[in-house]
Amino acid sequence: MKFSLIICTYMRPEPLLKLLISVQNQVFYPNEILIIDGSLNDRTKVALDNKEFKNLKYFLVSDKERGLTKQRNFGISKLDPTSDIVCFLDDDIVLESNYFQNLLNTYLLFPEALGVGGYIVNEIKWDIIPENYKFKINEFYFDGWKRKDGSRFVLRKKLNLDSNTPPGFSPNFSHGRSVGFLPPSGKIYESEQLMGGVSSFKKSVFEEFSFSTYFEGYGLYEDADFCLRLAKKGKLYLNTEAKLNHYHDPAGRPNQFHYGKMVVRNGWYVWRTKNPNPILKDRLKWNVITFLLILIRFTNVINGAEKKATFTEAIGRVVGCFSLILNKPKR
Repeated sequence: MKFSLIICTYMRPEPLLKLLISVQNQVFYPNEILIIDGSLNDRTKVALDNKEFKNLKYFLVSDKERGLTKQRNFGISKLDPTSDIVCFLDDDIVLESNYFQNLLNTYLLFPEALGVGGYIVNEIKWDIIPENYKFKINEFYFDGWKRKDGSRFVLRKKLNLDSNTPPGFSPNFSHGRSVGFLPPSGKIYESEQLMGGVSSFKKSVFEEFSFSTYFEGYGLYEDADFCLRLAKKGKLYLNTEAKLNHYHDPAGRPNQFHYGKMVVRNGWYVWRTKNPNPILKDRLKWNVITFLLILIRFTNVINGAEKKATFTEAIGRVVGCFSLILNKPKR
């Protein structure tokens, strides 16, 4: 299979170089690497000019093409027509050496797959469940593995508001558990959501689908919207053997107020992508969980370390809720 790699970047030259070095060390190397740069300066271009990476093509986009979903769509328009698979990686990723090998092998094992996601290994500590283990409410269990559960999910379990679908699948009231709740079992799991920054898709998918430009700039949840639409057409998988590390570089992220507002507004948009006409029960659950998460963020202001940032995000979420009453996102 011929495969292309699209990396959308913004003001992160050093993390980007670390990613490209890990790509250079791959068992399978991309037939083309497209760097789609939305930076406001030339630091990324200068950094790339000082290195040599095989098959790399660099594009600096204009103001009207800047933003994650716009940059991805721009990259798709520049693809080699003979490519079979298109891979996307965030610019603050570092790959393990067999990442592409295991990712592409999934398409051979599951020929019907429209998309395959990679697996982040450095964010969550998982343990195998011992025999005769006493289950605890502050832990999450799946497929013989366990991990600590966050306070928001613990509270949701107590209120019978936890997700009623497996990780990677969205309930009709949204607020599900992401693929981050799939364990490092070495298995391949079916999913209807993939993390956009560690994803891949058959190139033929883009004859019908593109990333929604509703998600401006940082593009929070743009991957969920794309995958939920695509999952209605065919199957998506996550291969836990396609391993990588995600280092969450702070550069290029929105301020906390705008982030909080996006959490609510973009979350509503994605919910309606999966369930355009929710019944009353699903509407109530979405709203109750949204307000519950706001309440938790306000309590984090008292208990957490970054009090100002947390408070600003919580206010952004409140504003996001009121904005839905006056001006819902247009789908």
